[in-house]
Amino acid sequence: MDKALREHGLTVPQYSCLELLDEQPGLSNADLARGTFVTRQSANVVLRGLRDGGLITRPASAQHGRALPVHLTPAGQERLRAARGAVYAIEQRMISNVAPDRLAALLADLDVMAEALGD
Repeated sequence: MDKALREHGLTVPQYSCLELLDEQPGLSNADLARGTFVTRQSANVVLRGLRDGGLITRPASAQHGRALPVHLTPAGQERLRAARGAVYAIEQRMISNVAPDRLAALLADLDVMAEALGD
C-alpha cells in the first residue's frame, strides 16, 4: 500500500486521515489521531503535510474550545478519489483467496479487534 500511495503523493497515515475526513468532516487532531492509531504529535505532522499540500483546511484558531476542525479541500477530495482506487485494488487482492463464507466472519473479527483498541 505504501508503494501504491506514494504514486499518489500520499503516505498511509495521510490516506487514512483523508478517508476519515471524507466520512466525518470537521474532526479535530485528537479525533484523527485516535481514528488512525497514531499519537497526537504524529497526527500533527501528518496534518501539516496535508495542509502544505493543499489537501485540507484547518483554521488558525478555534471558535469554541481548543479543537481545530479539519476539512478536505476540493484538491484533497480529488486526491482521495484517485488514491482510493489503488487502495481498493489492493484490498481486493488481499481478500481474493478468502472463501466468501469465511470473509464475513473475518471482517466481523477485525471490527471487534479495532473496537478493542478504541478505548
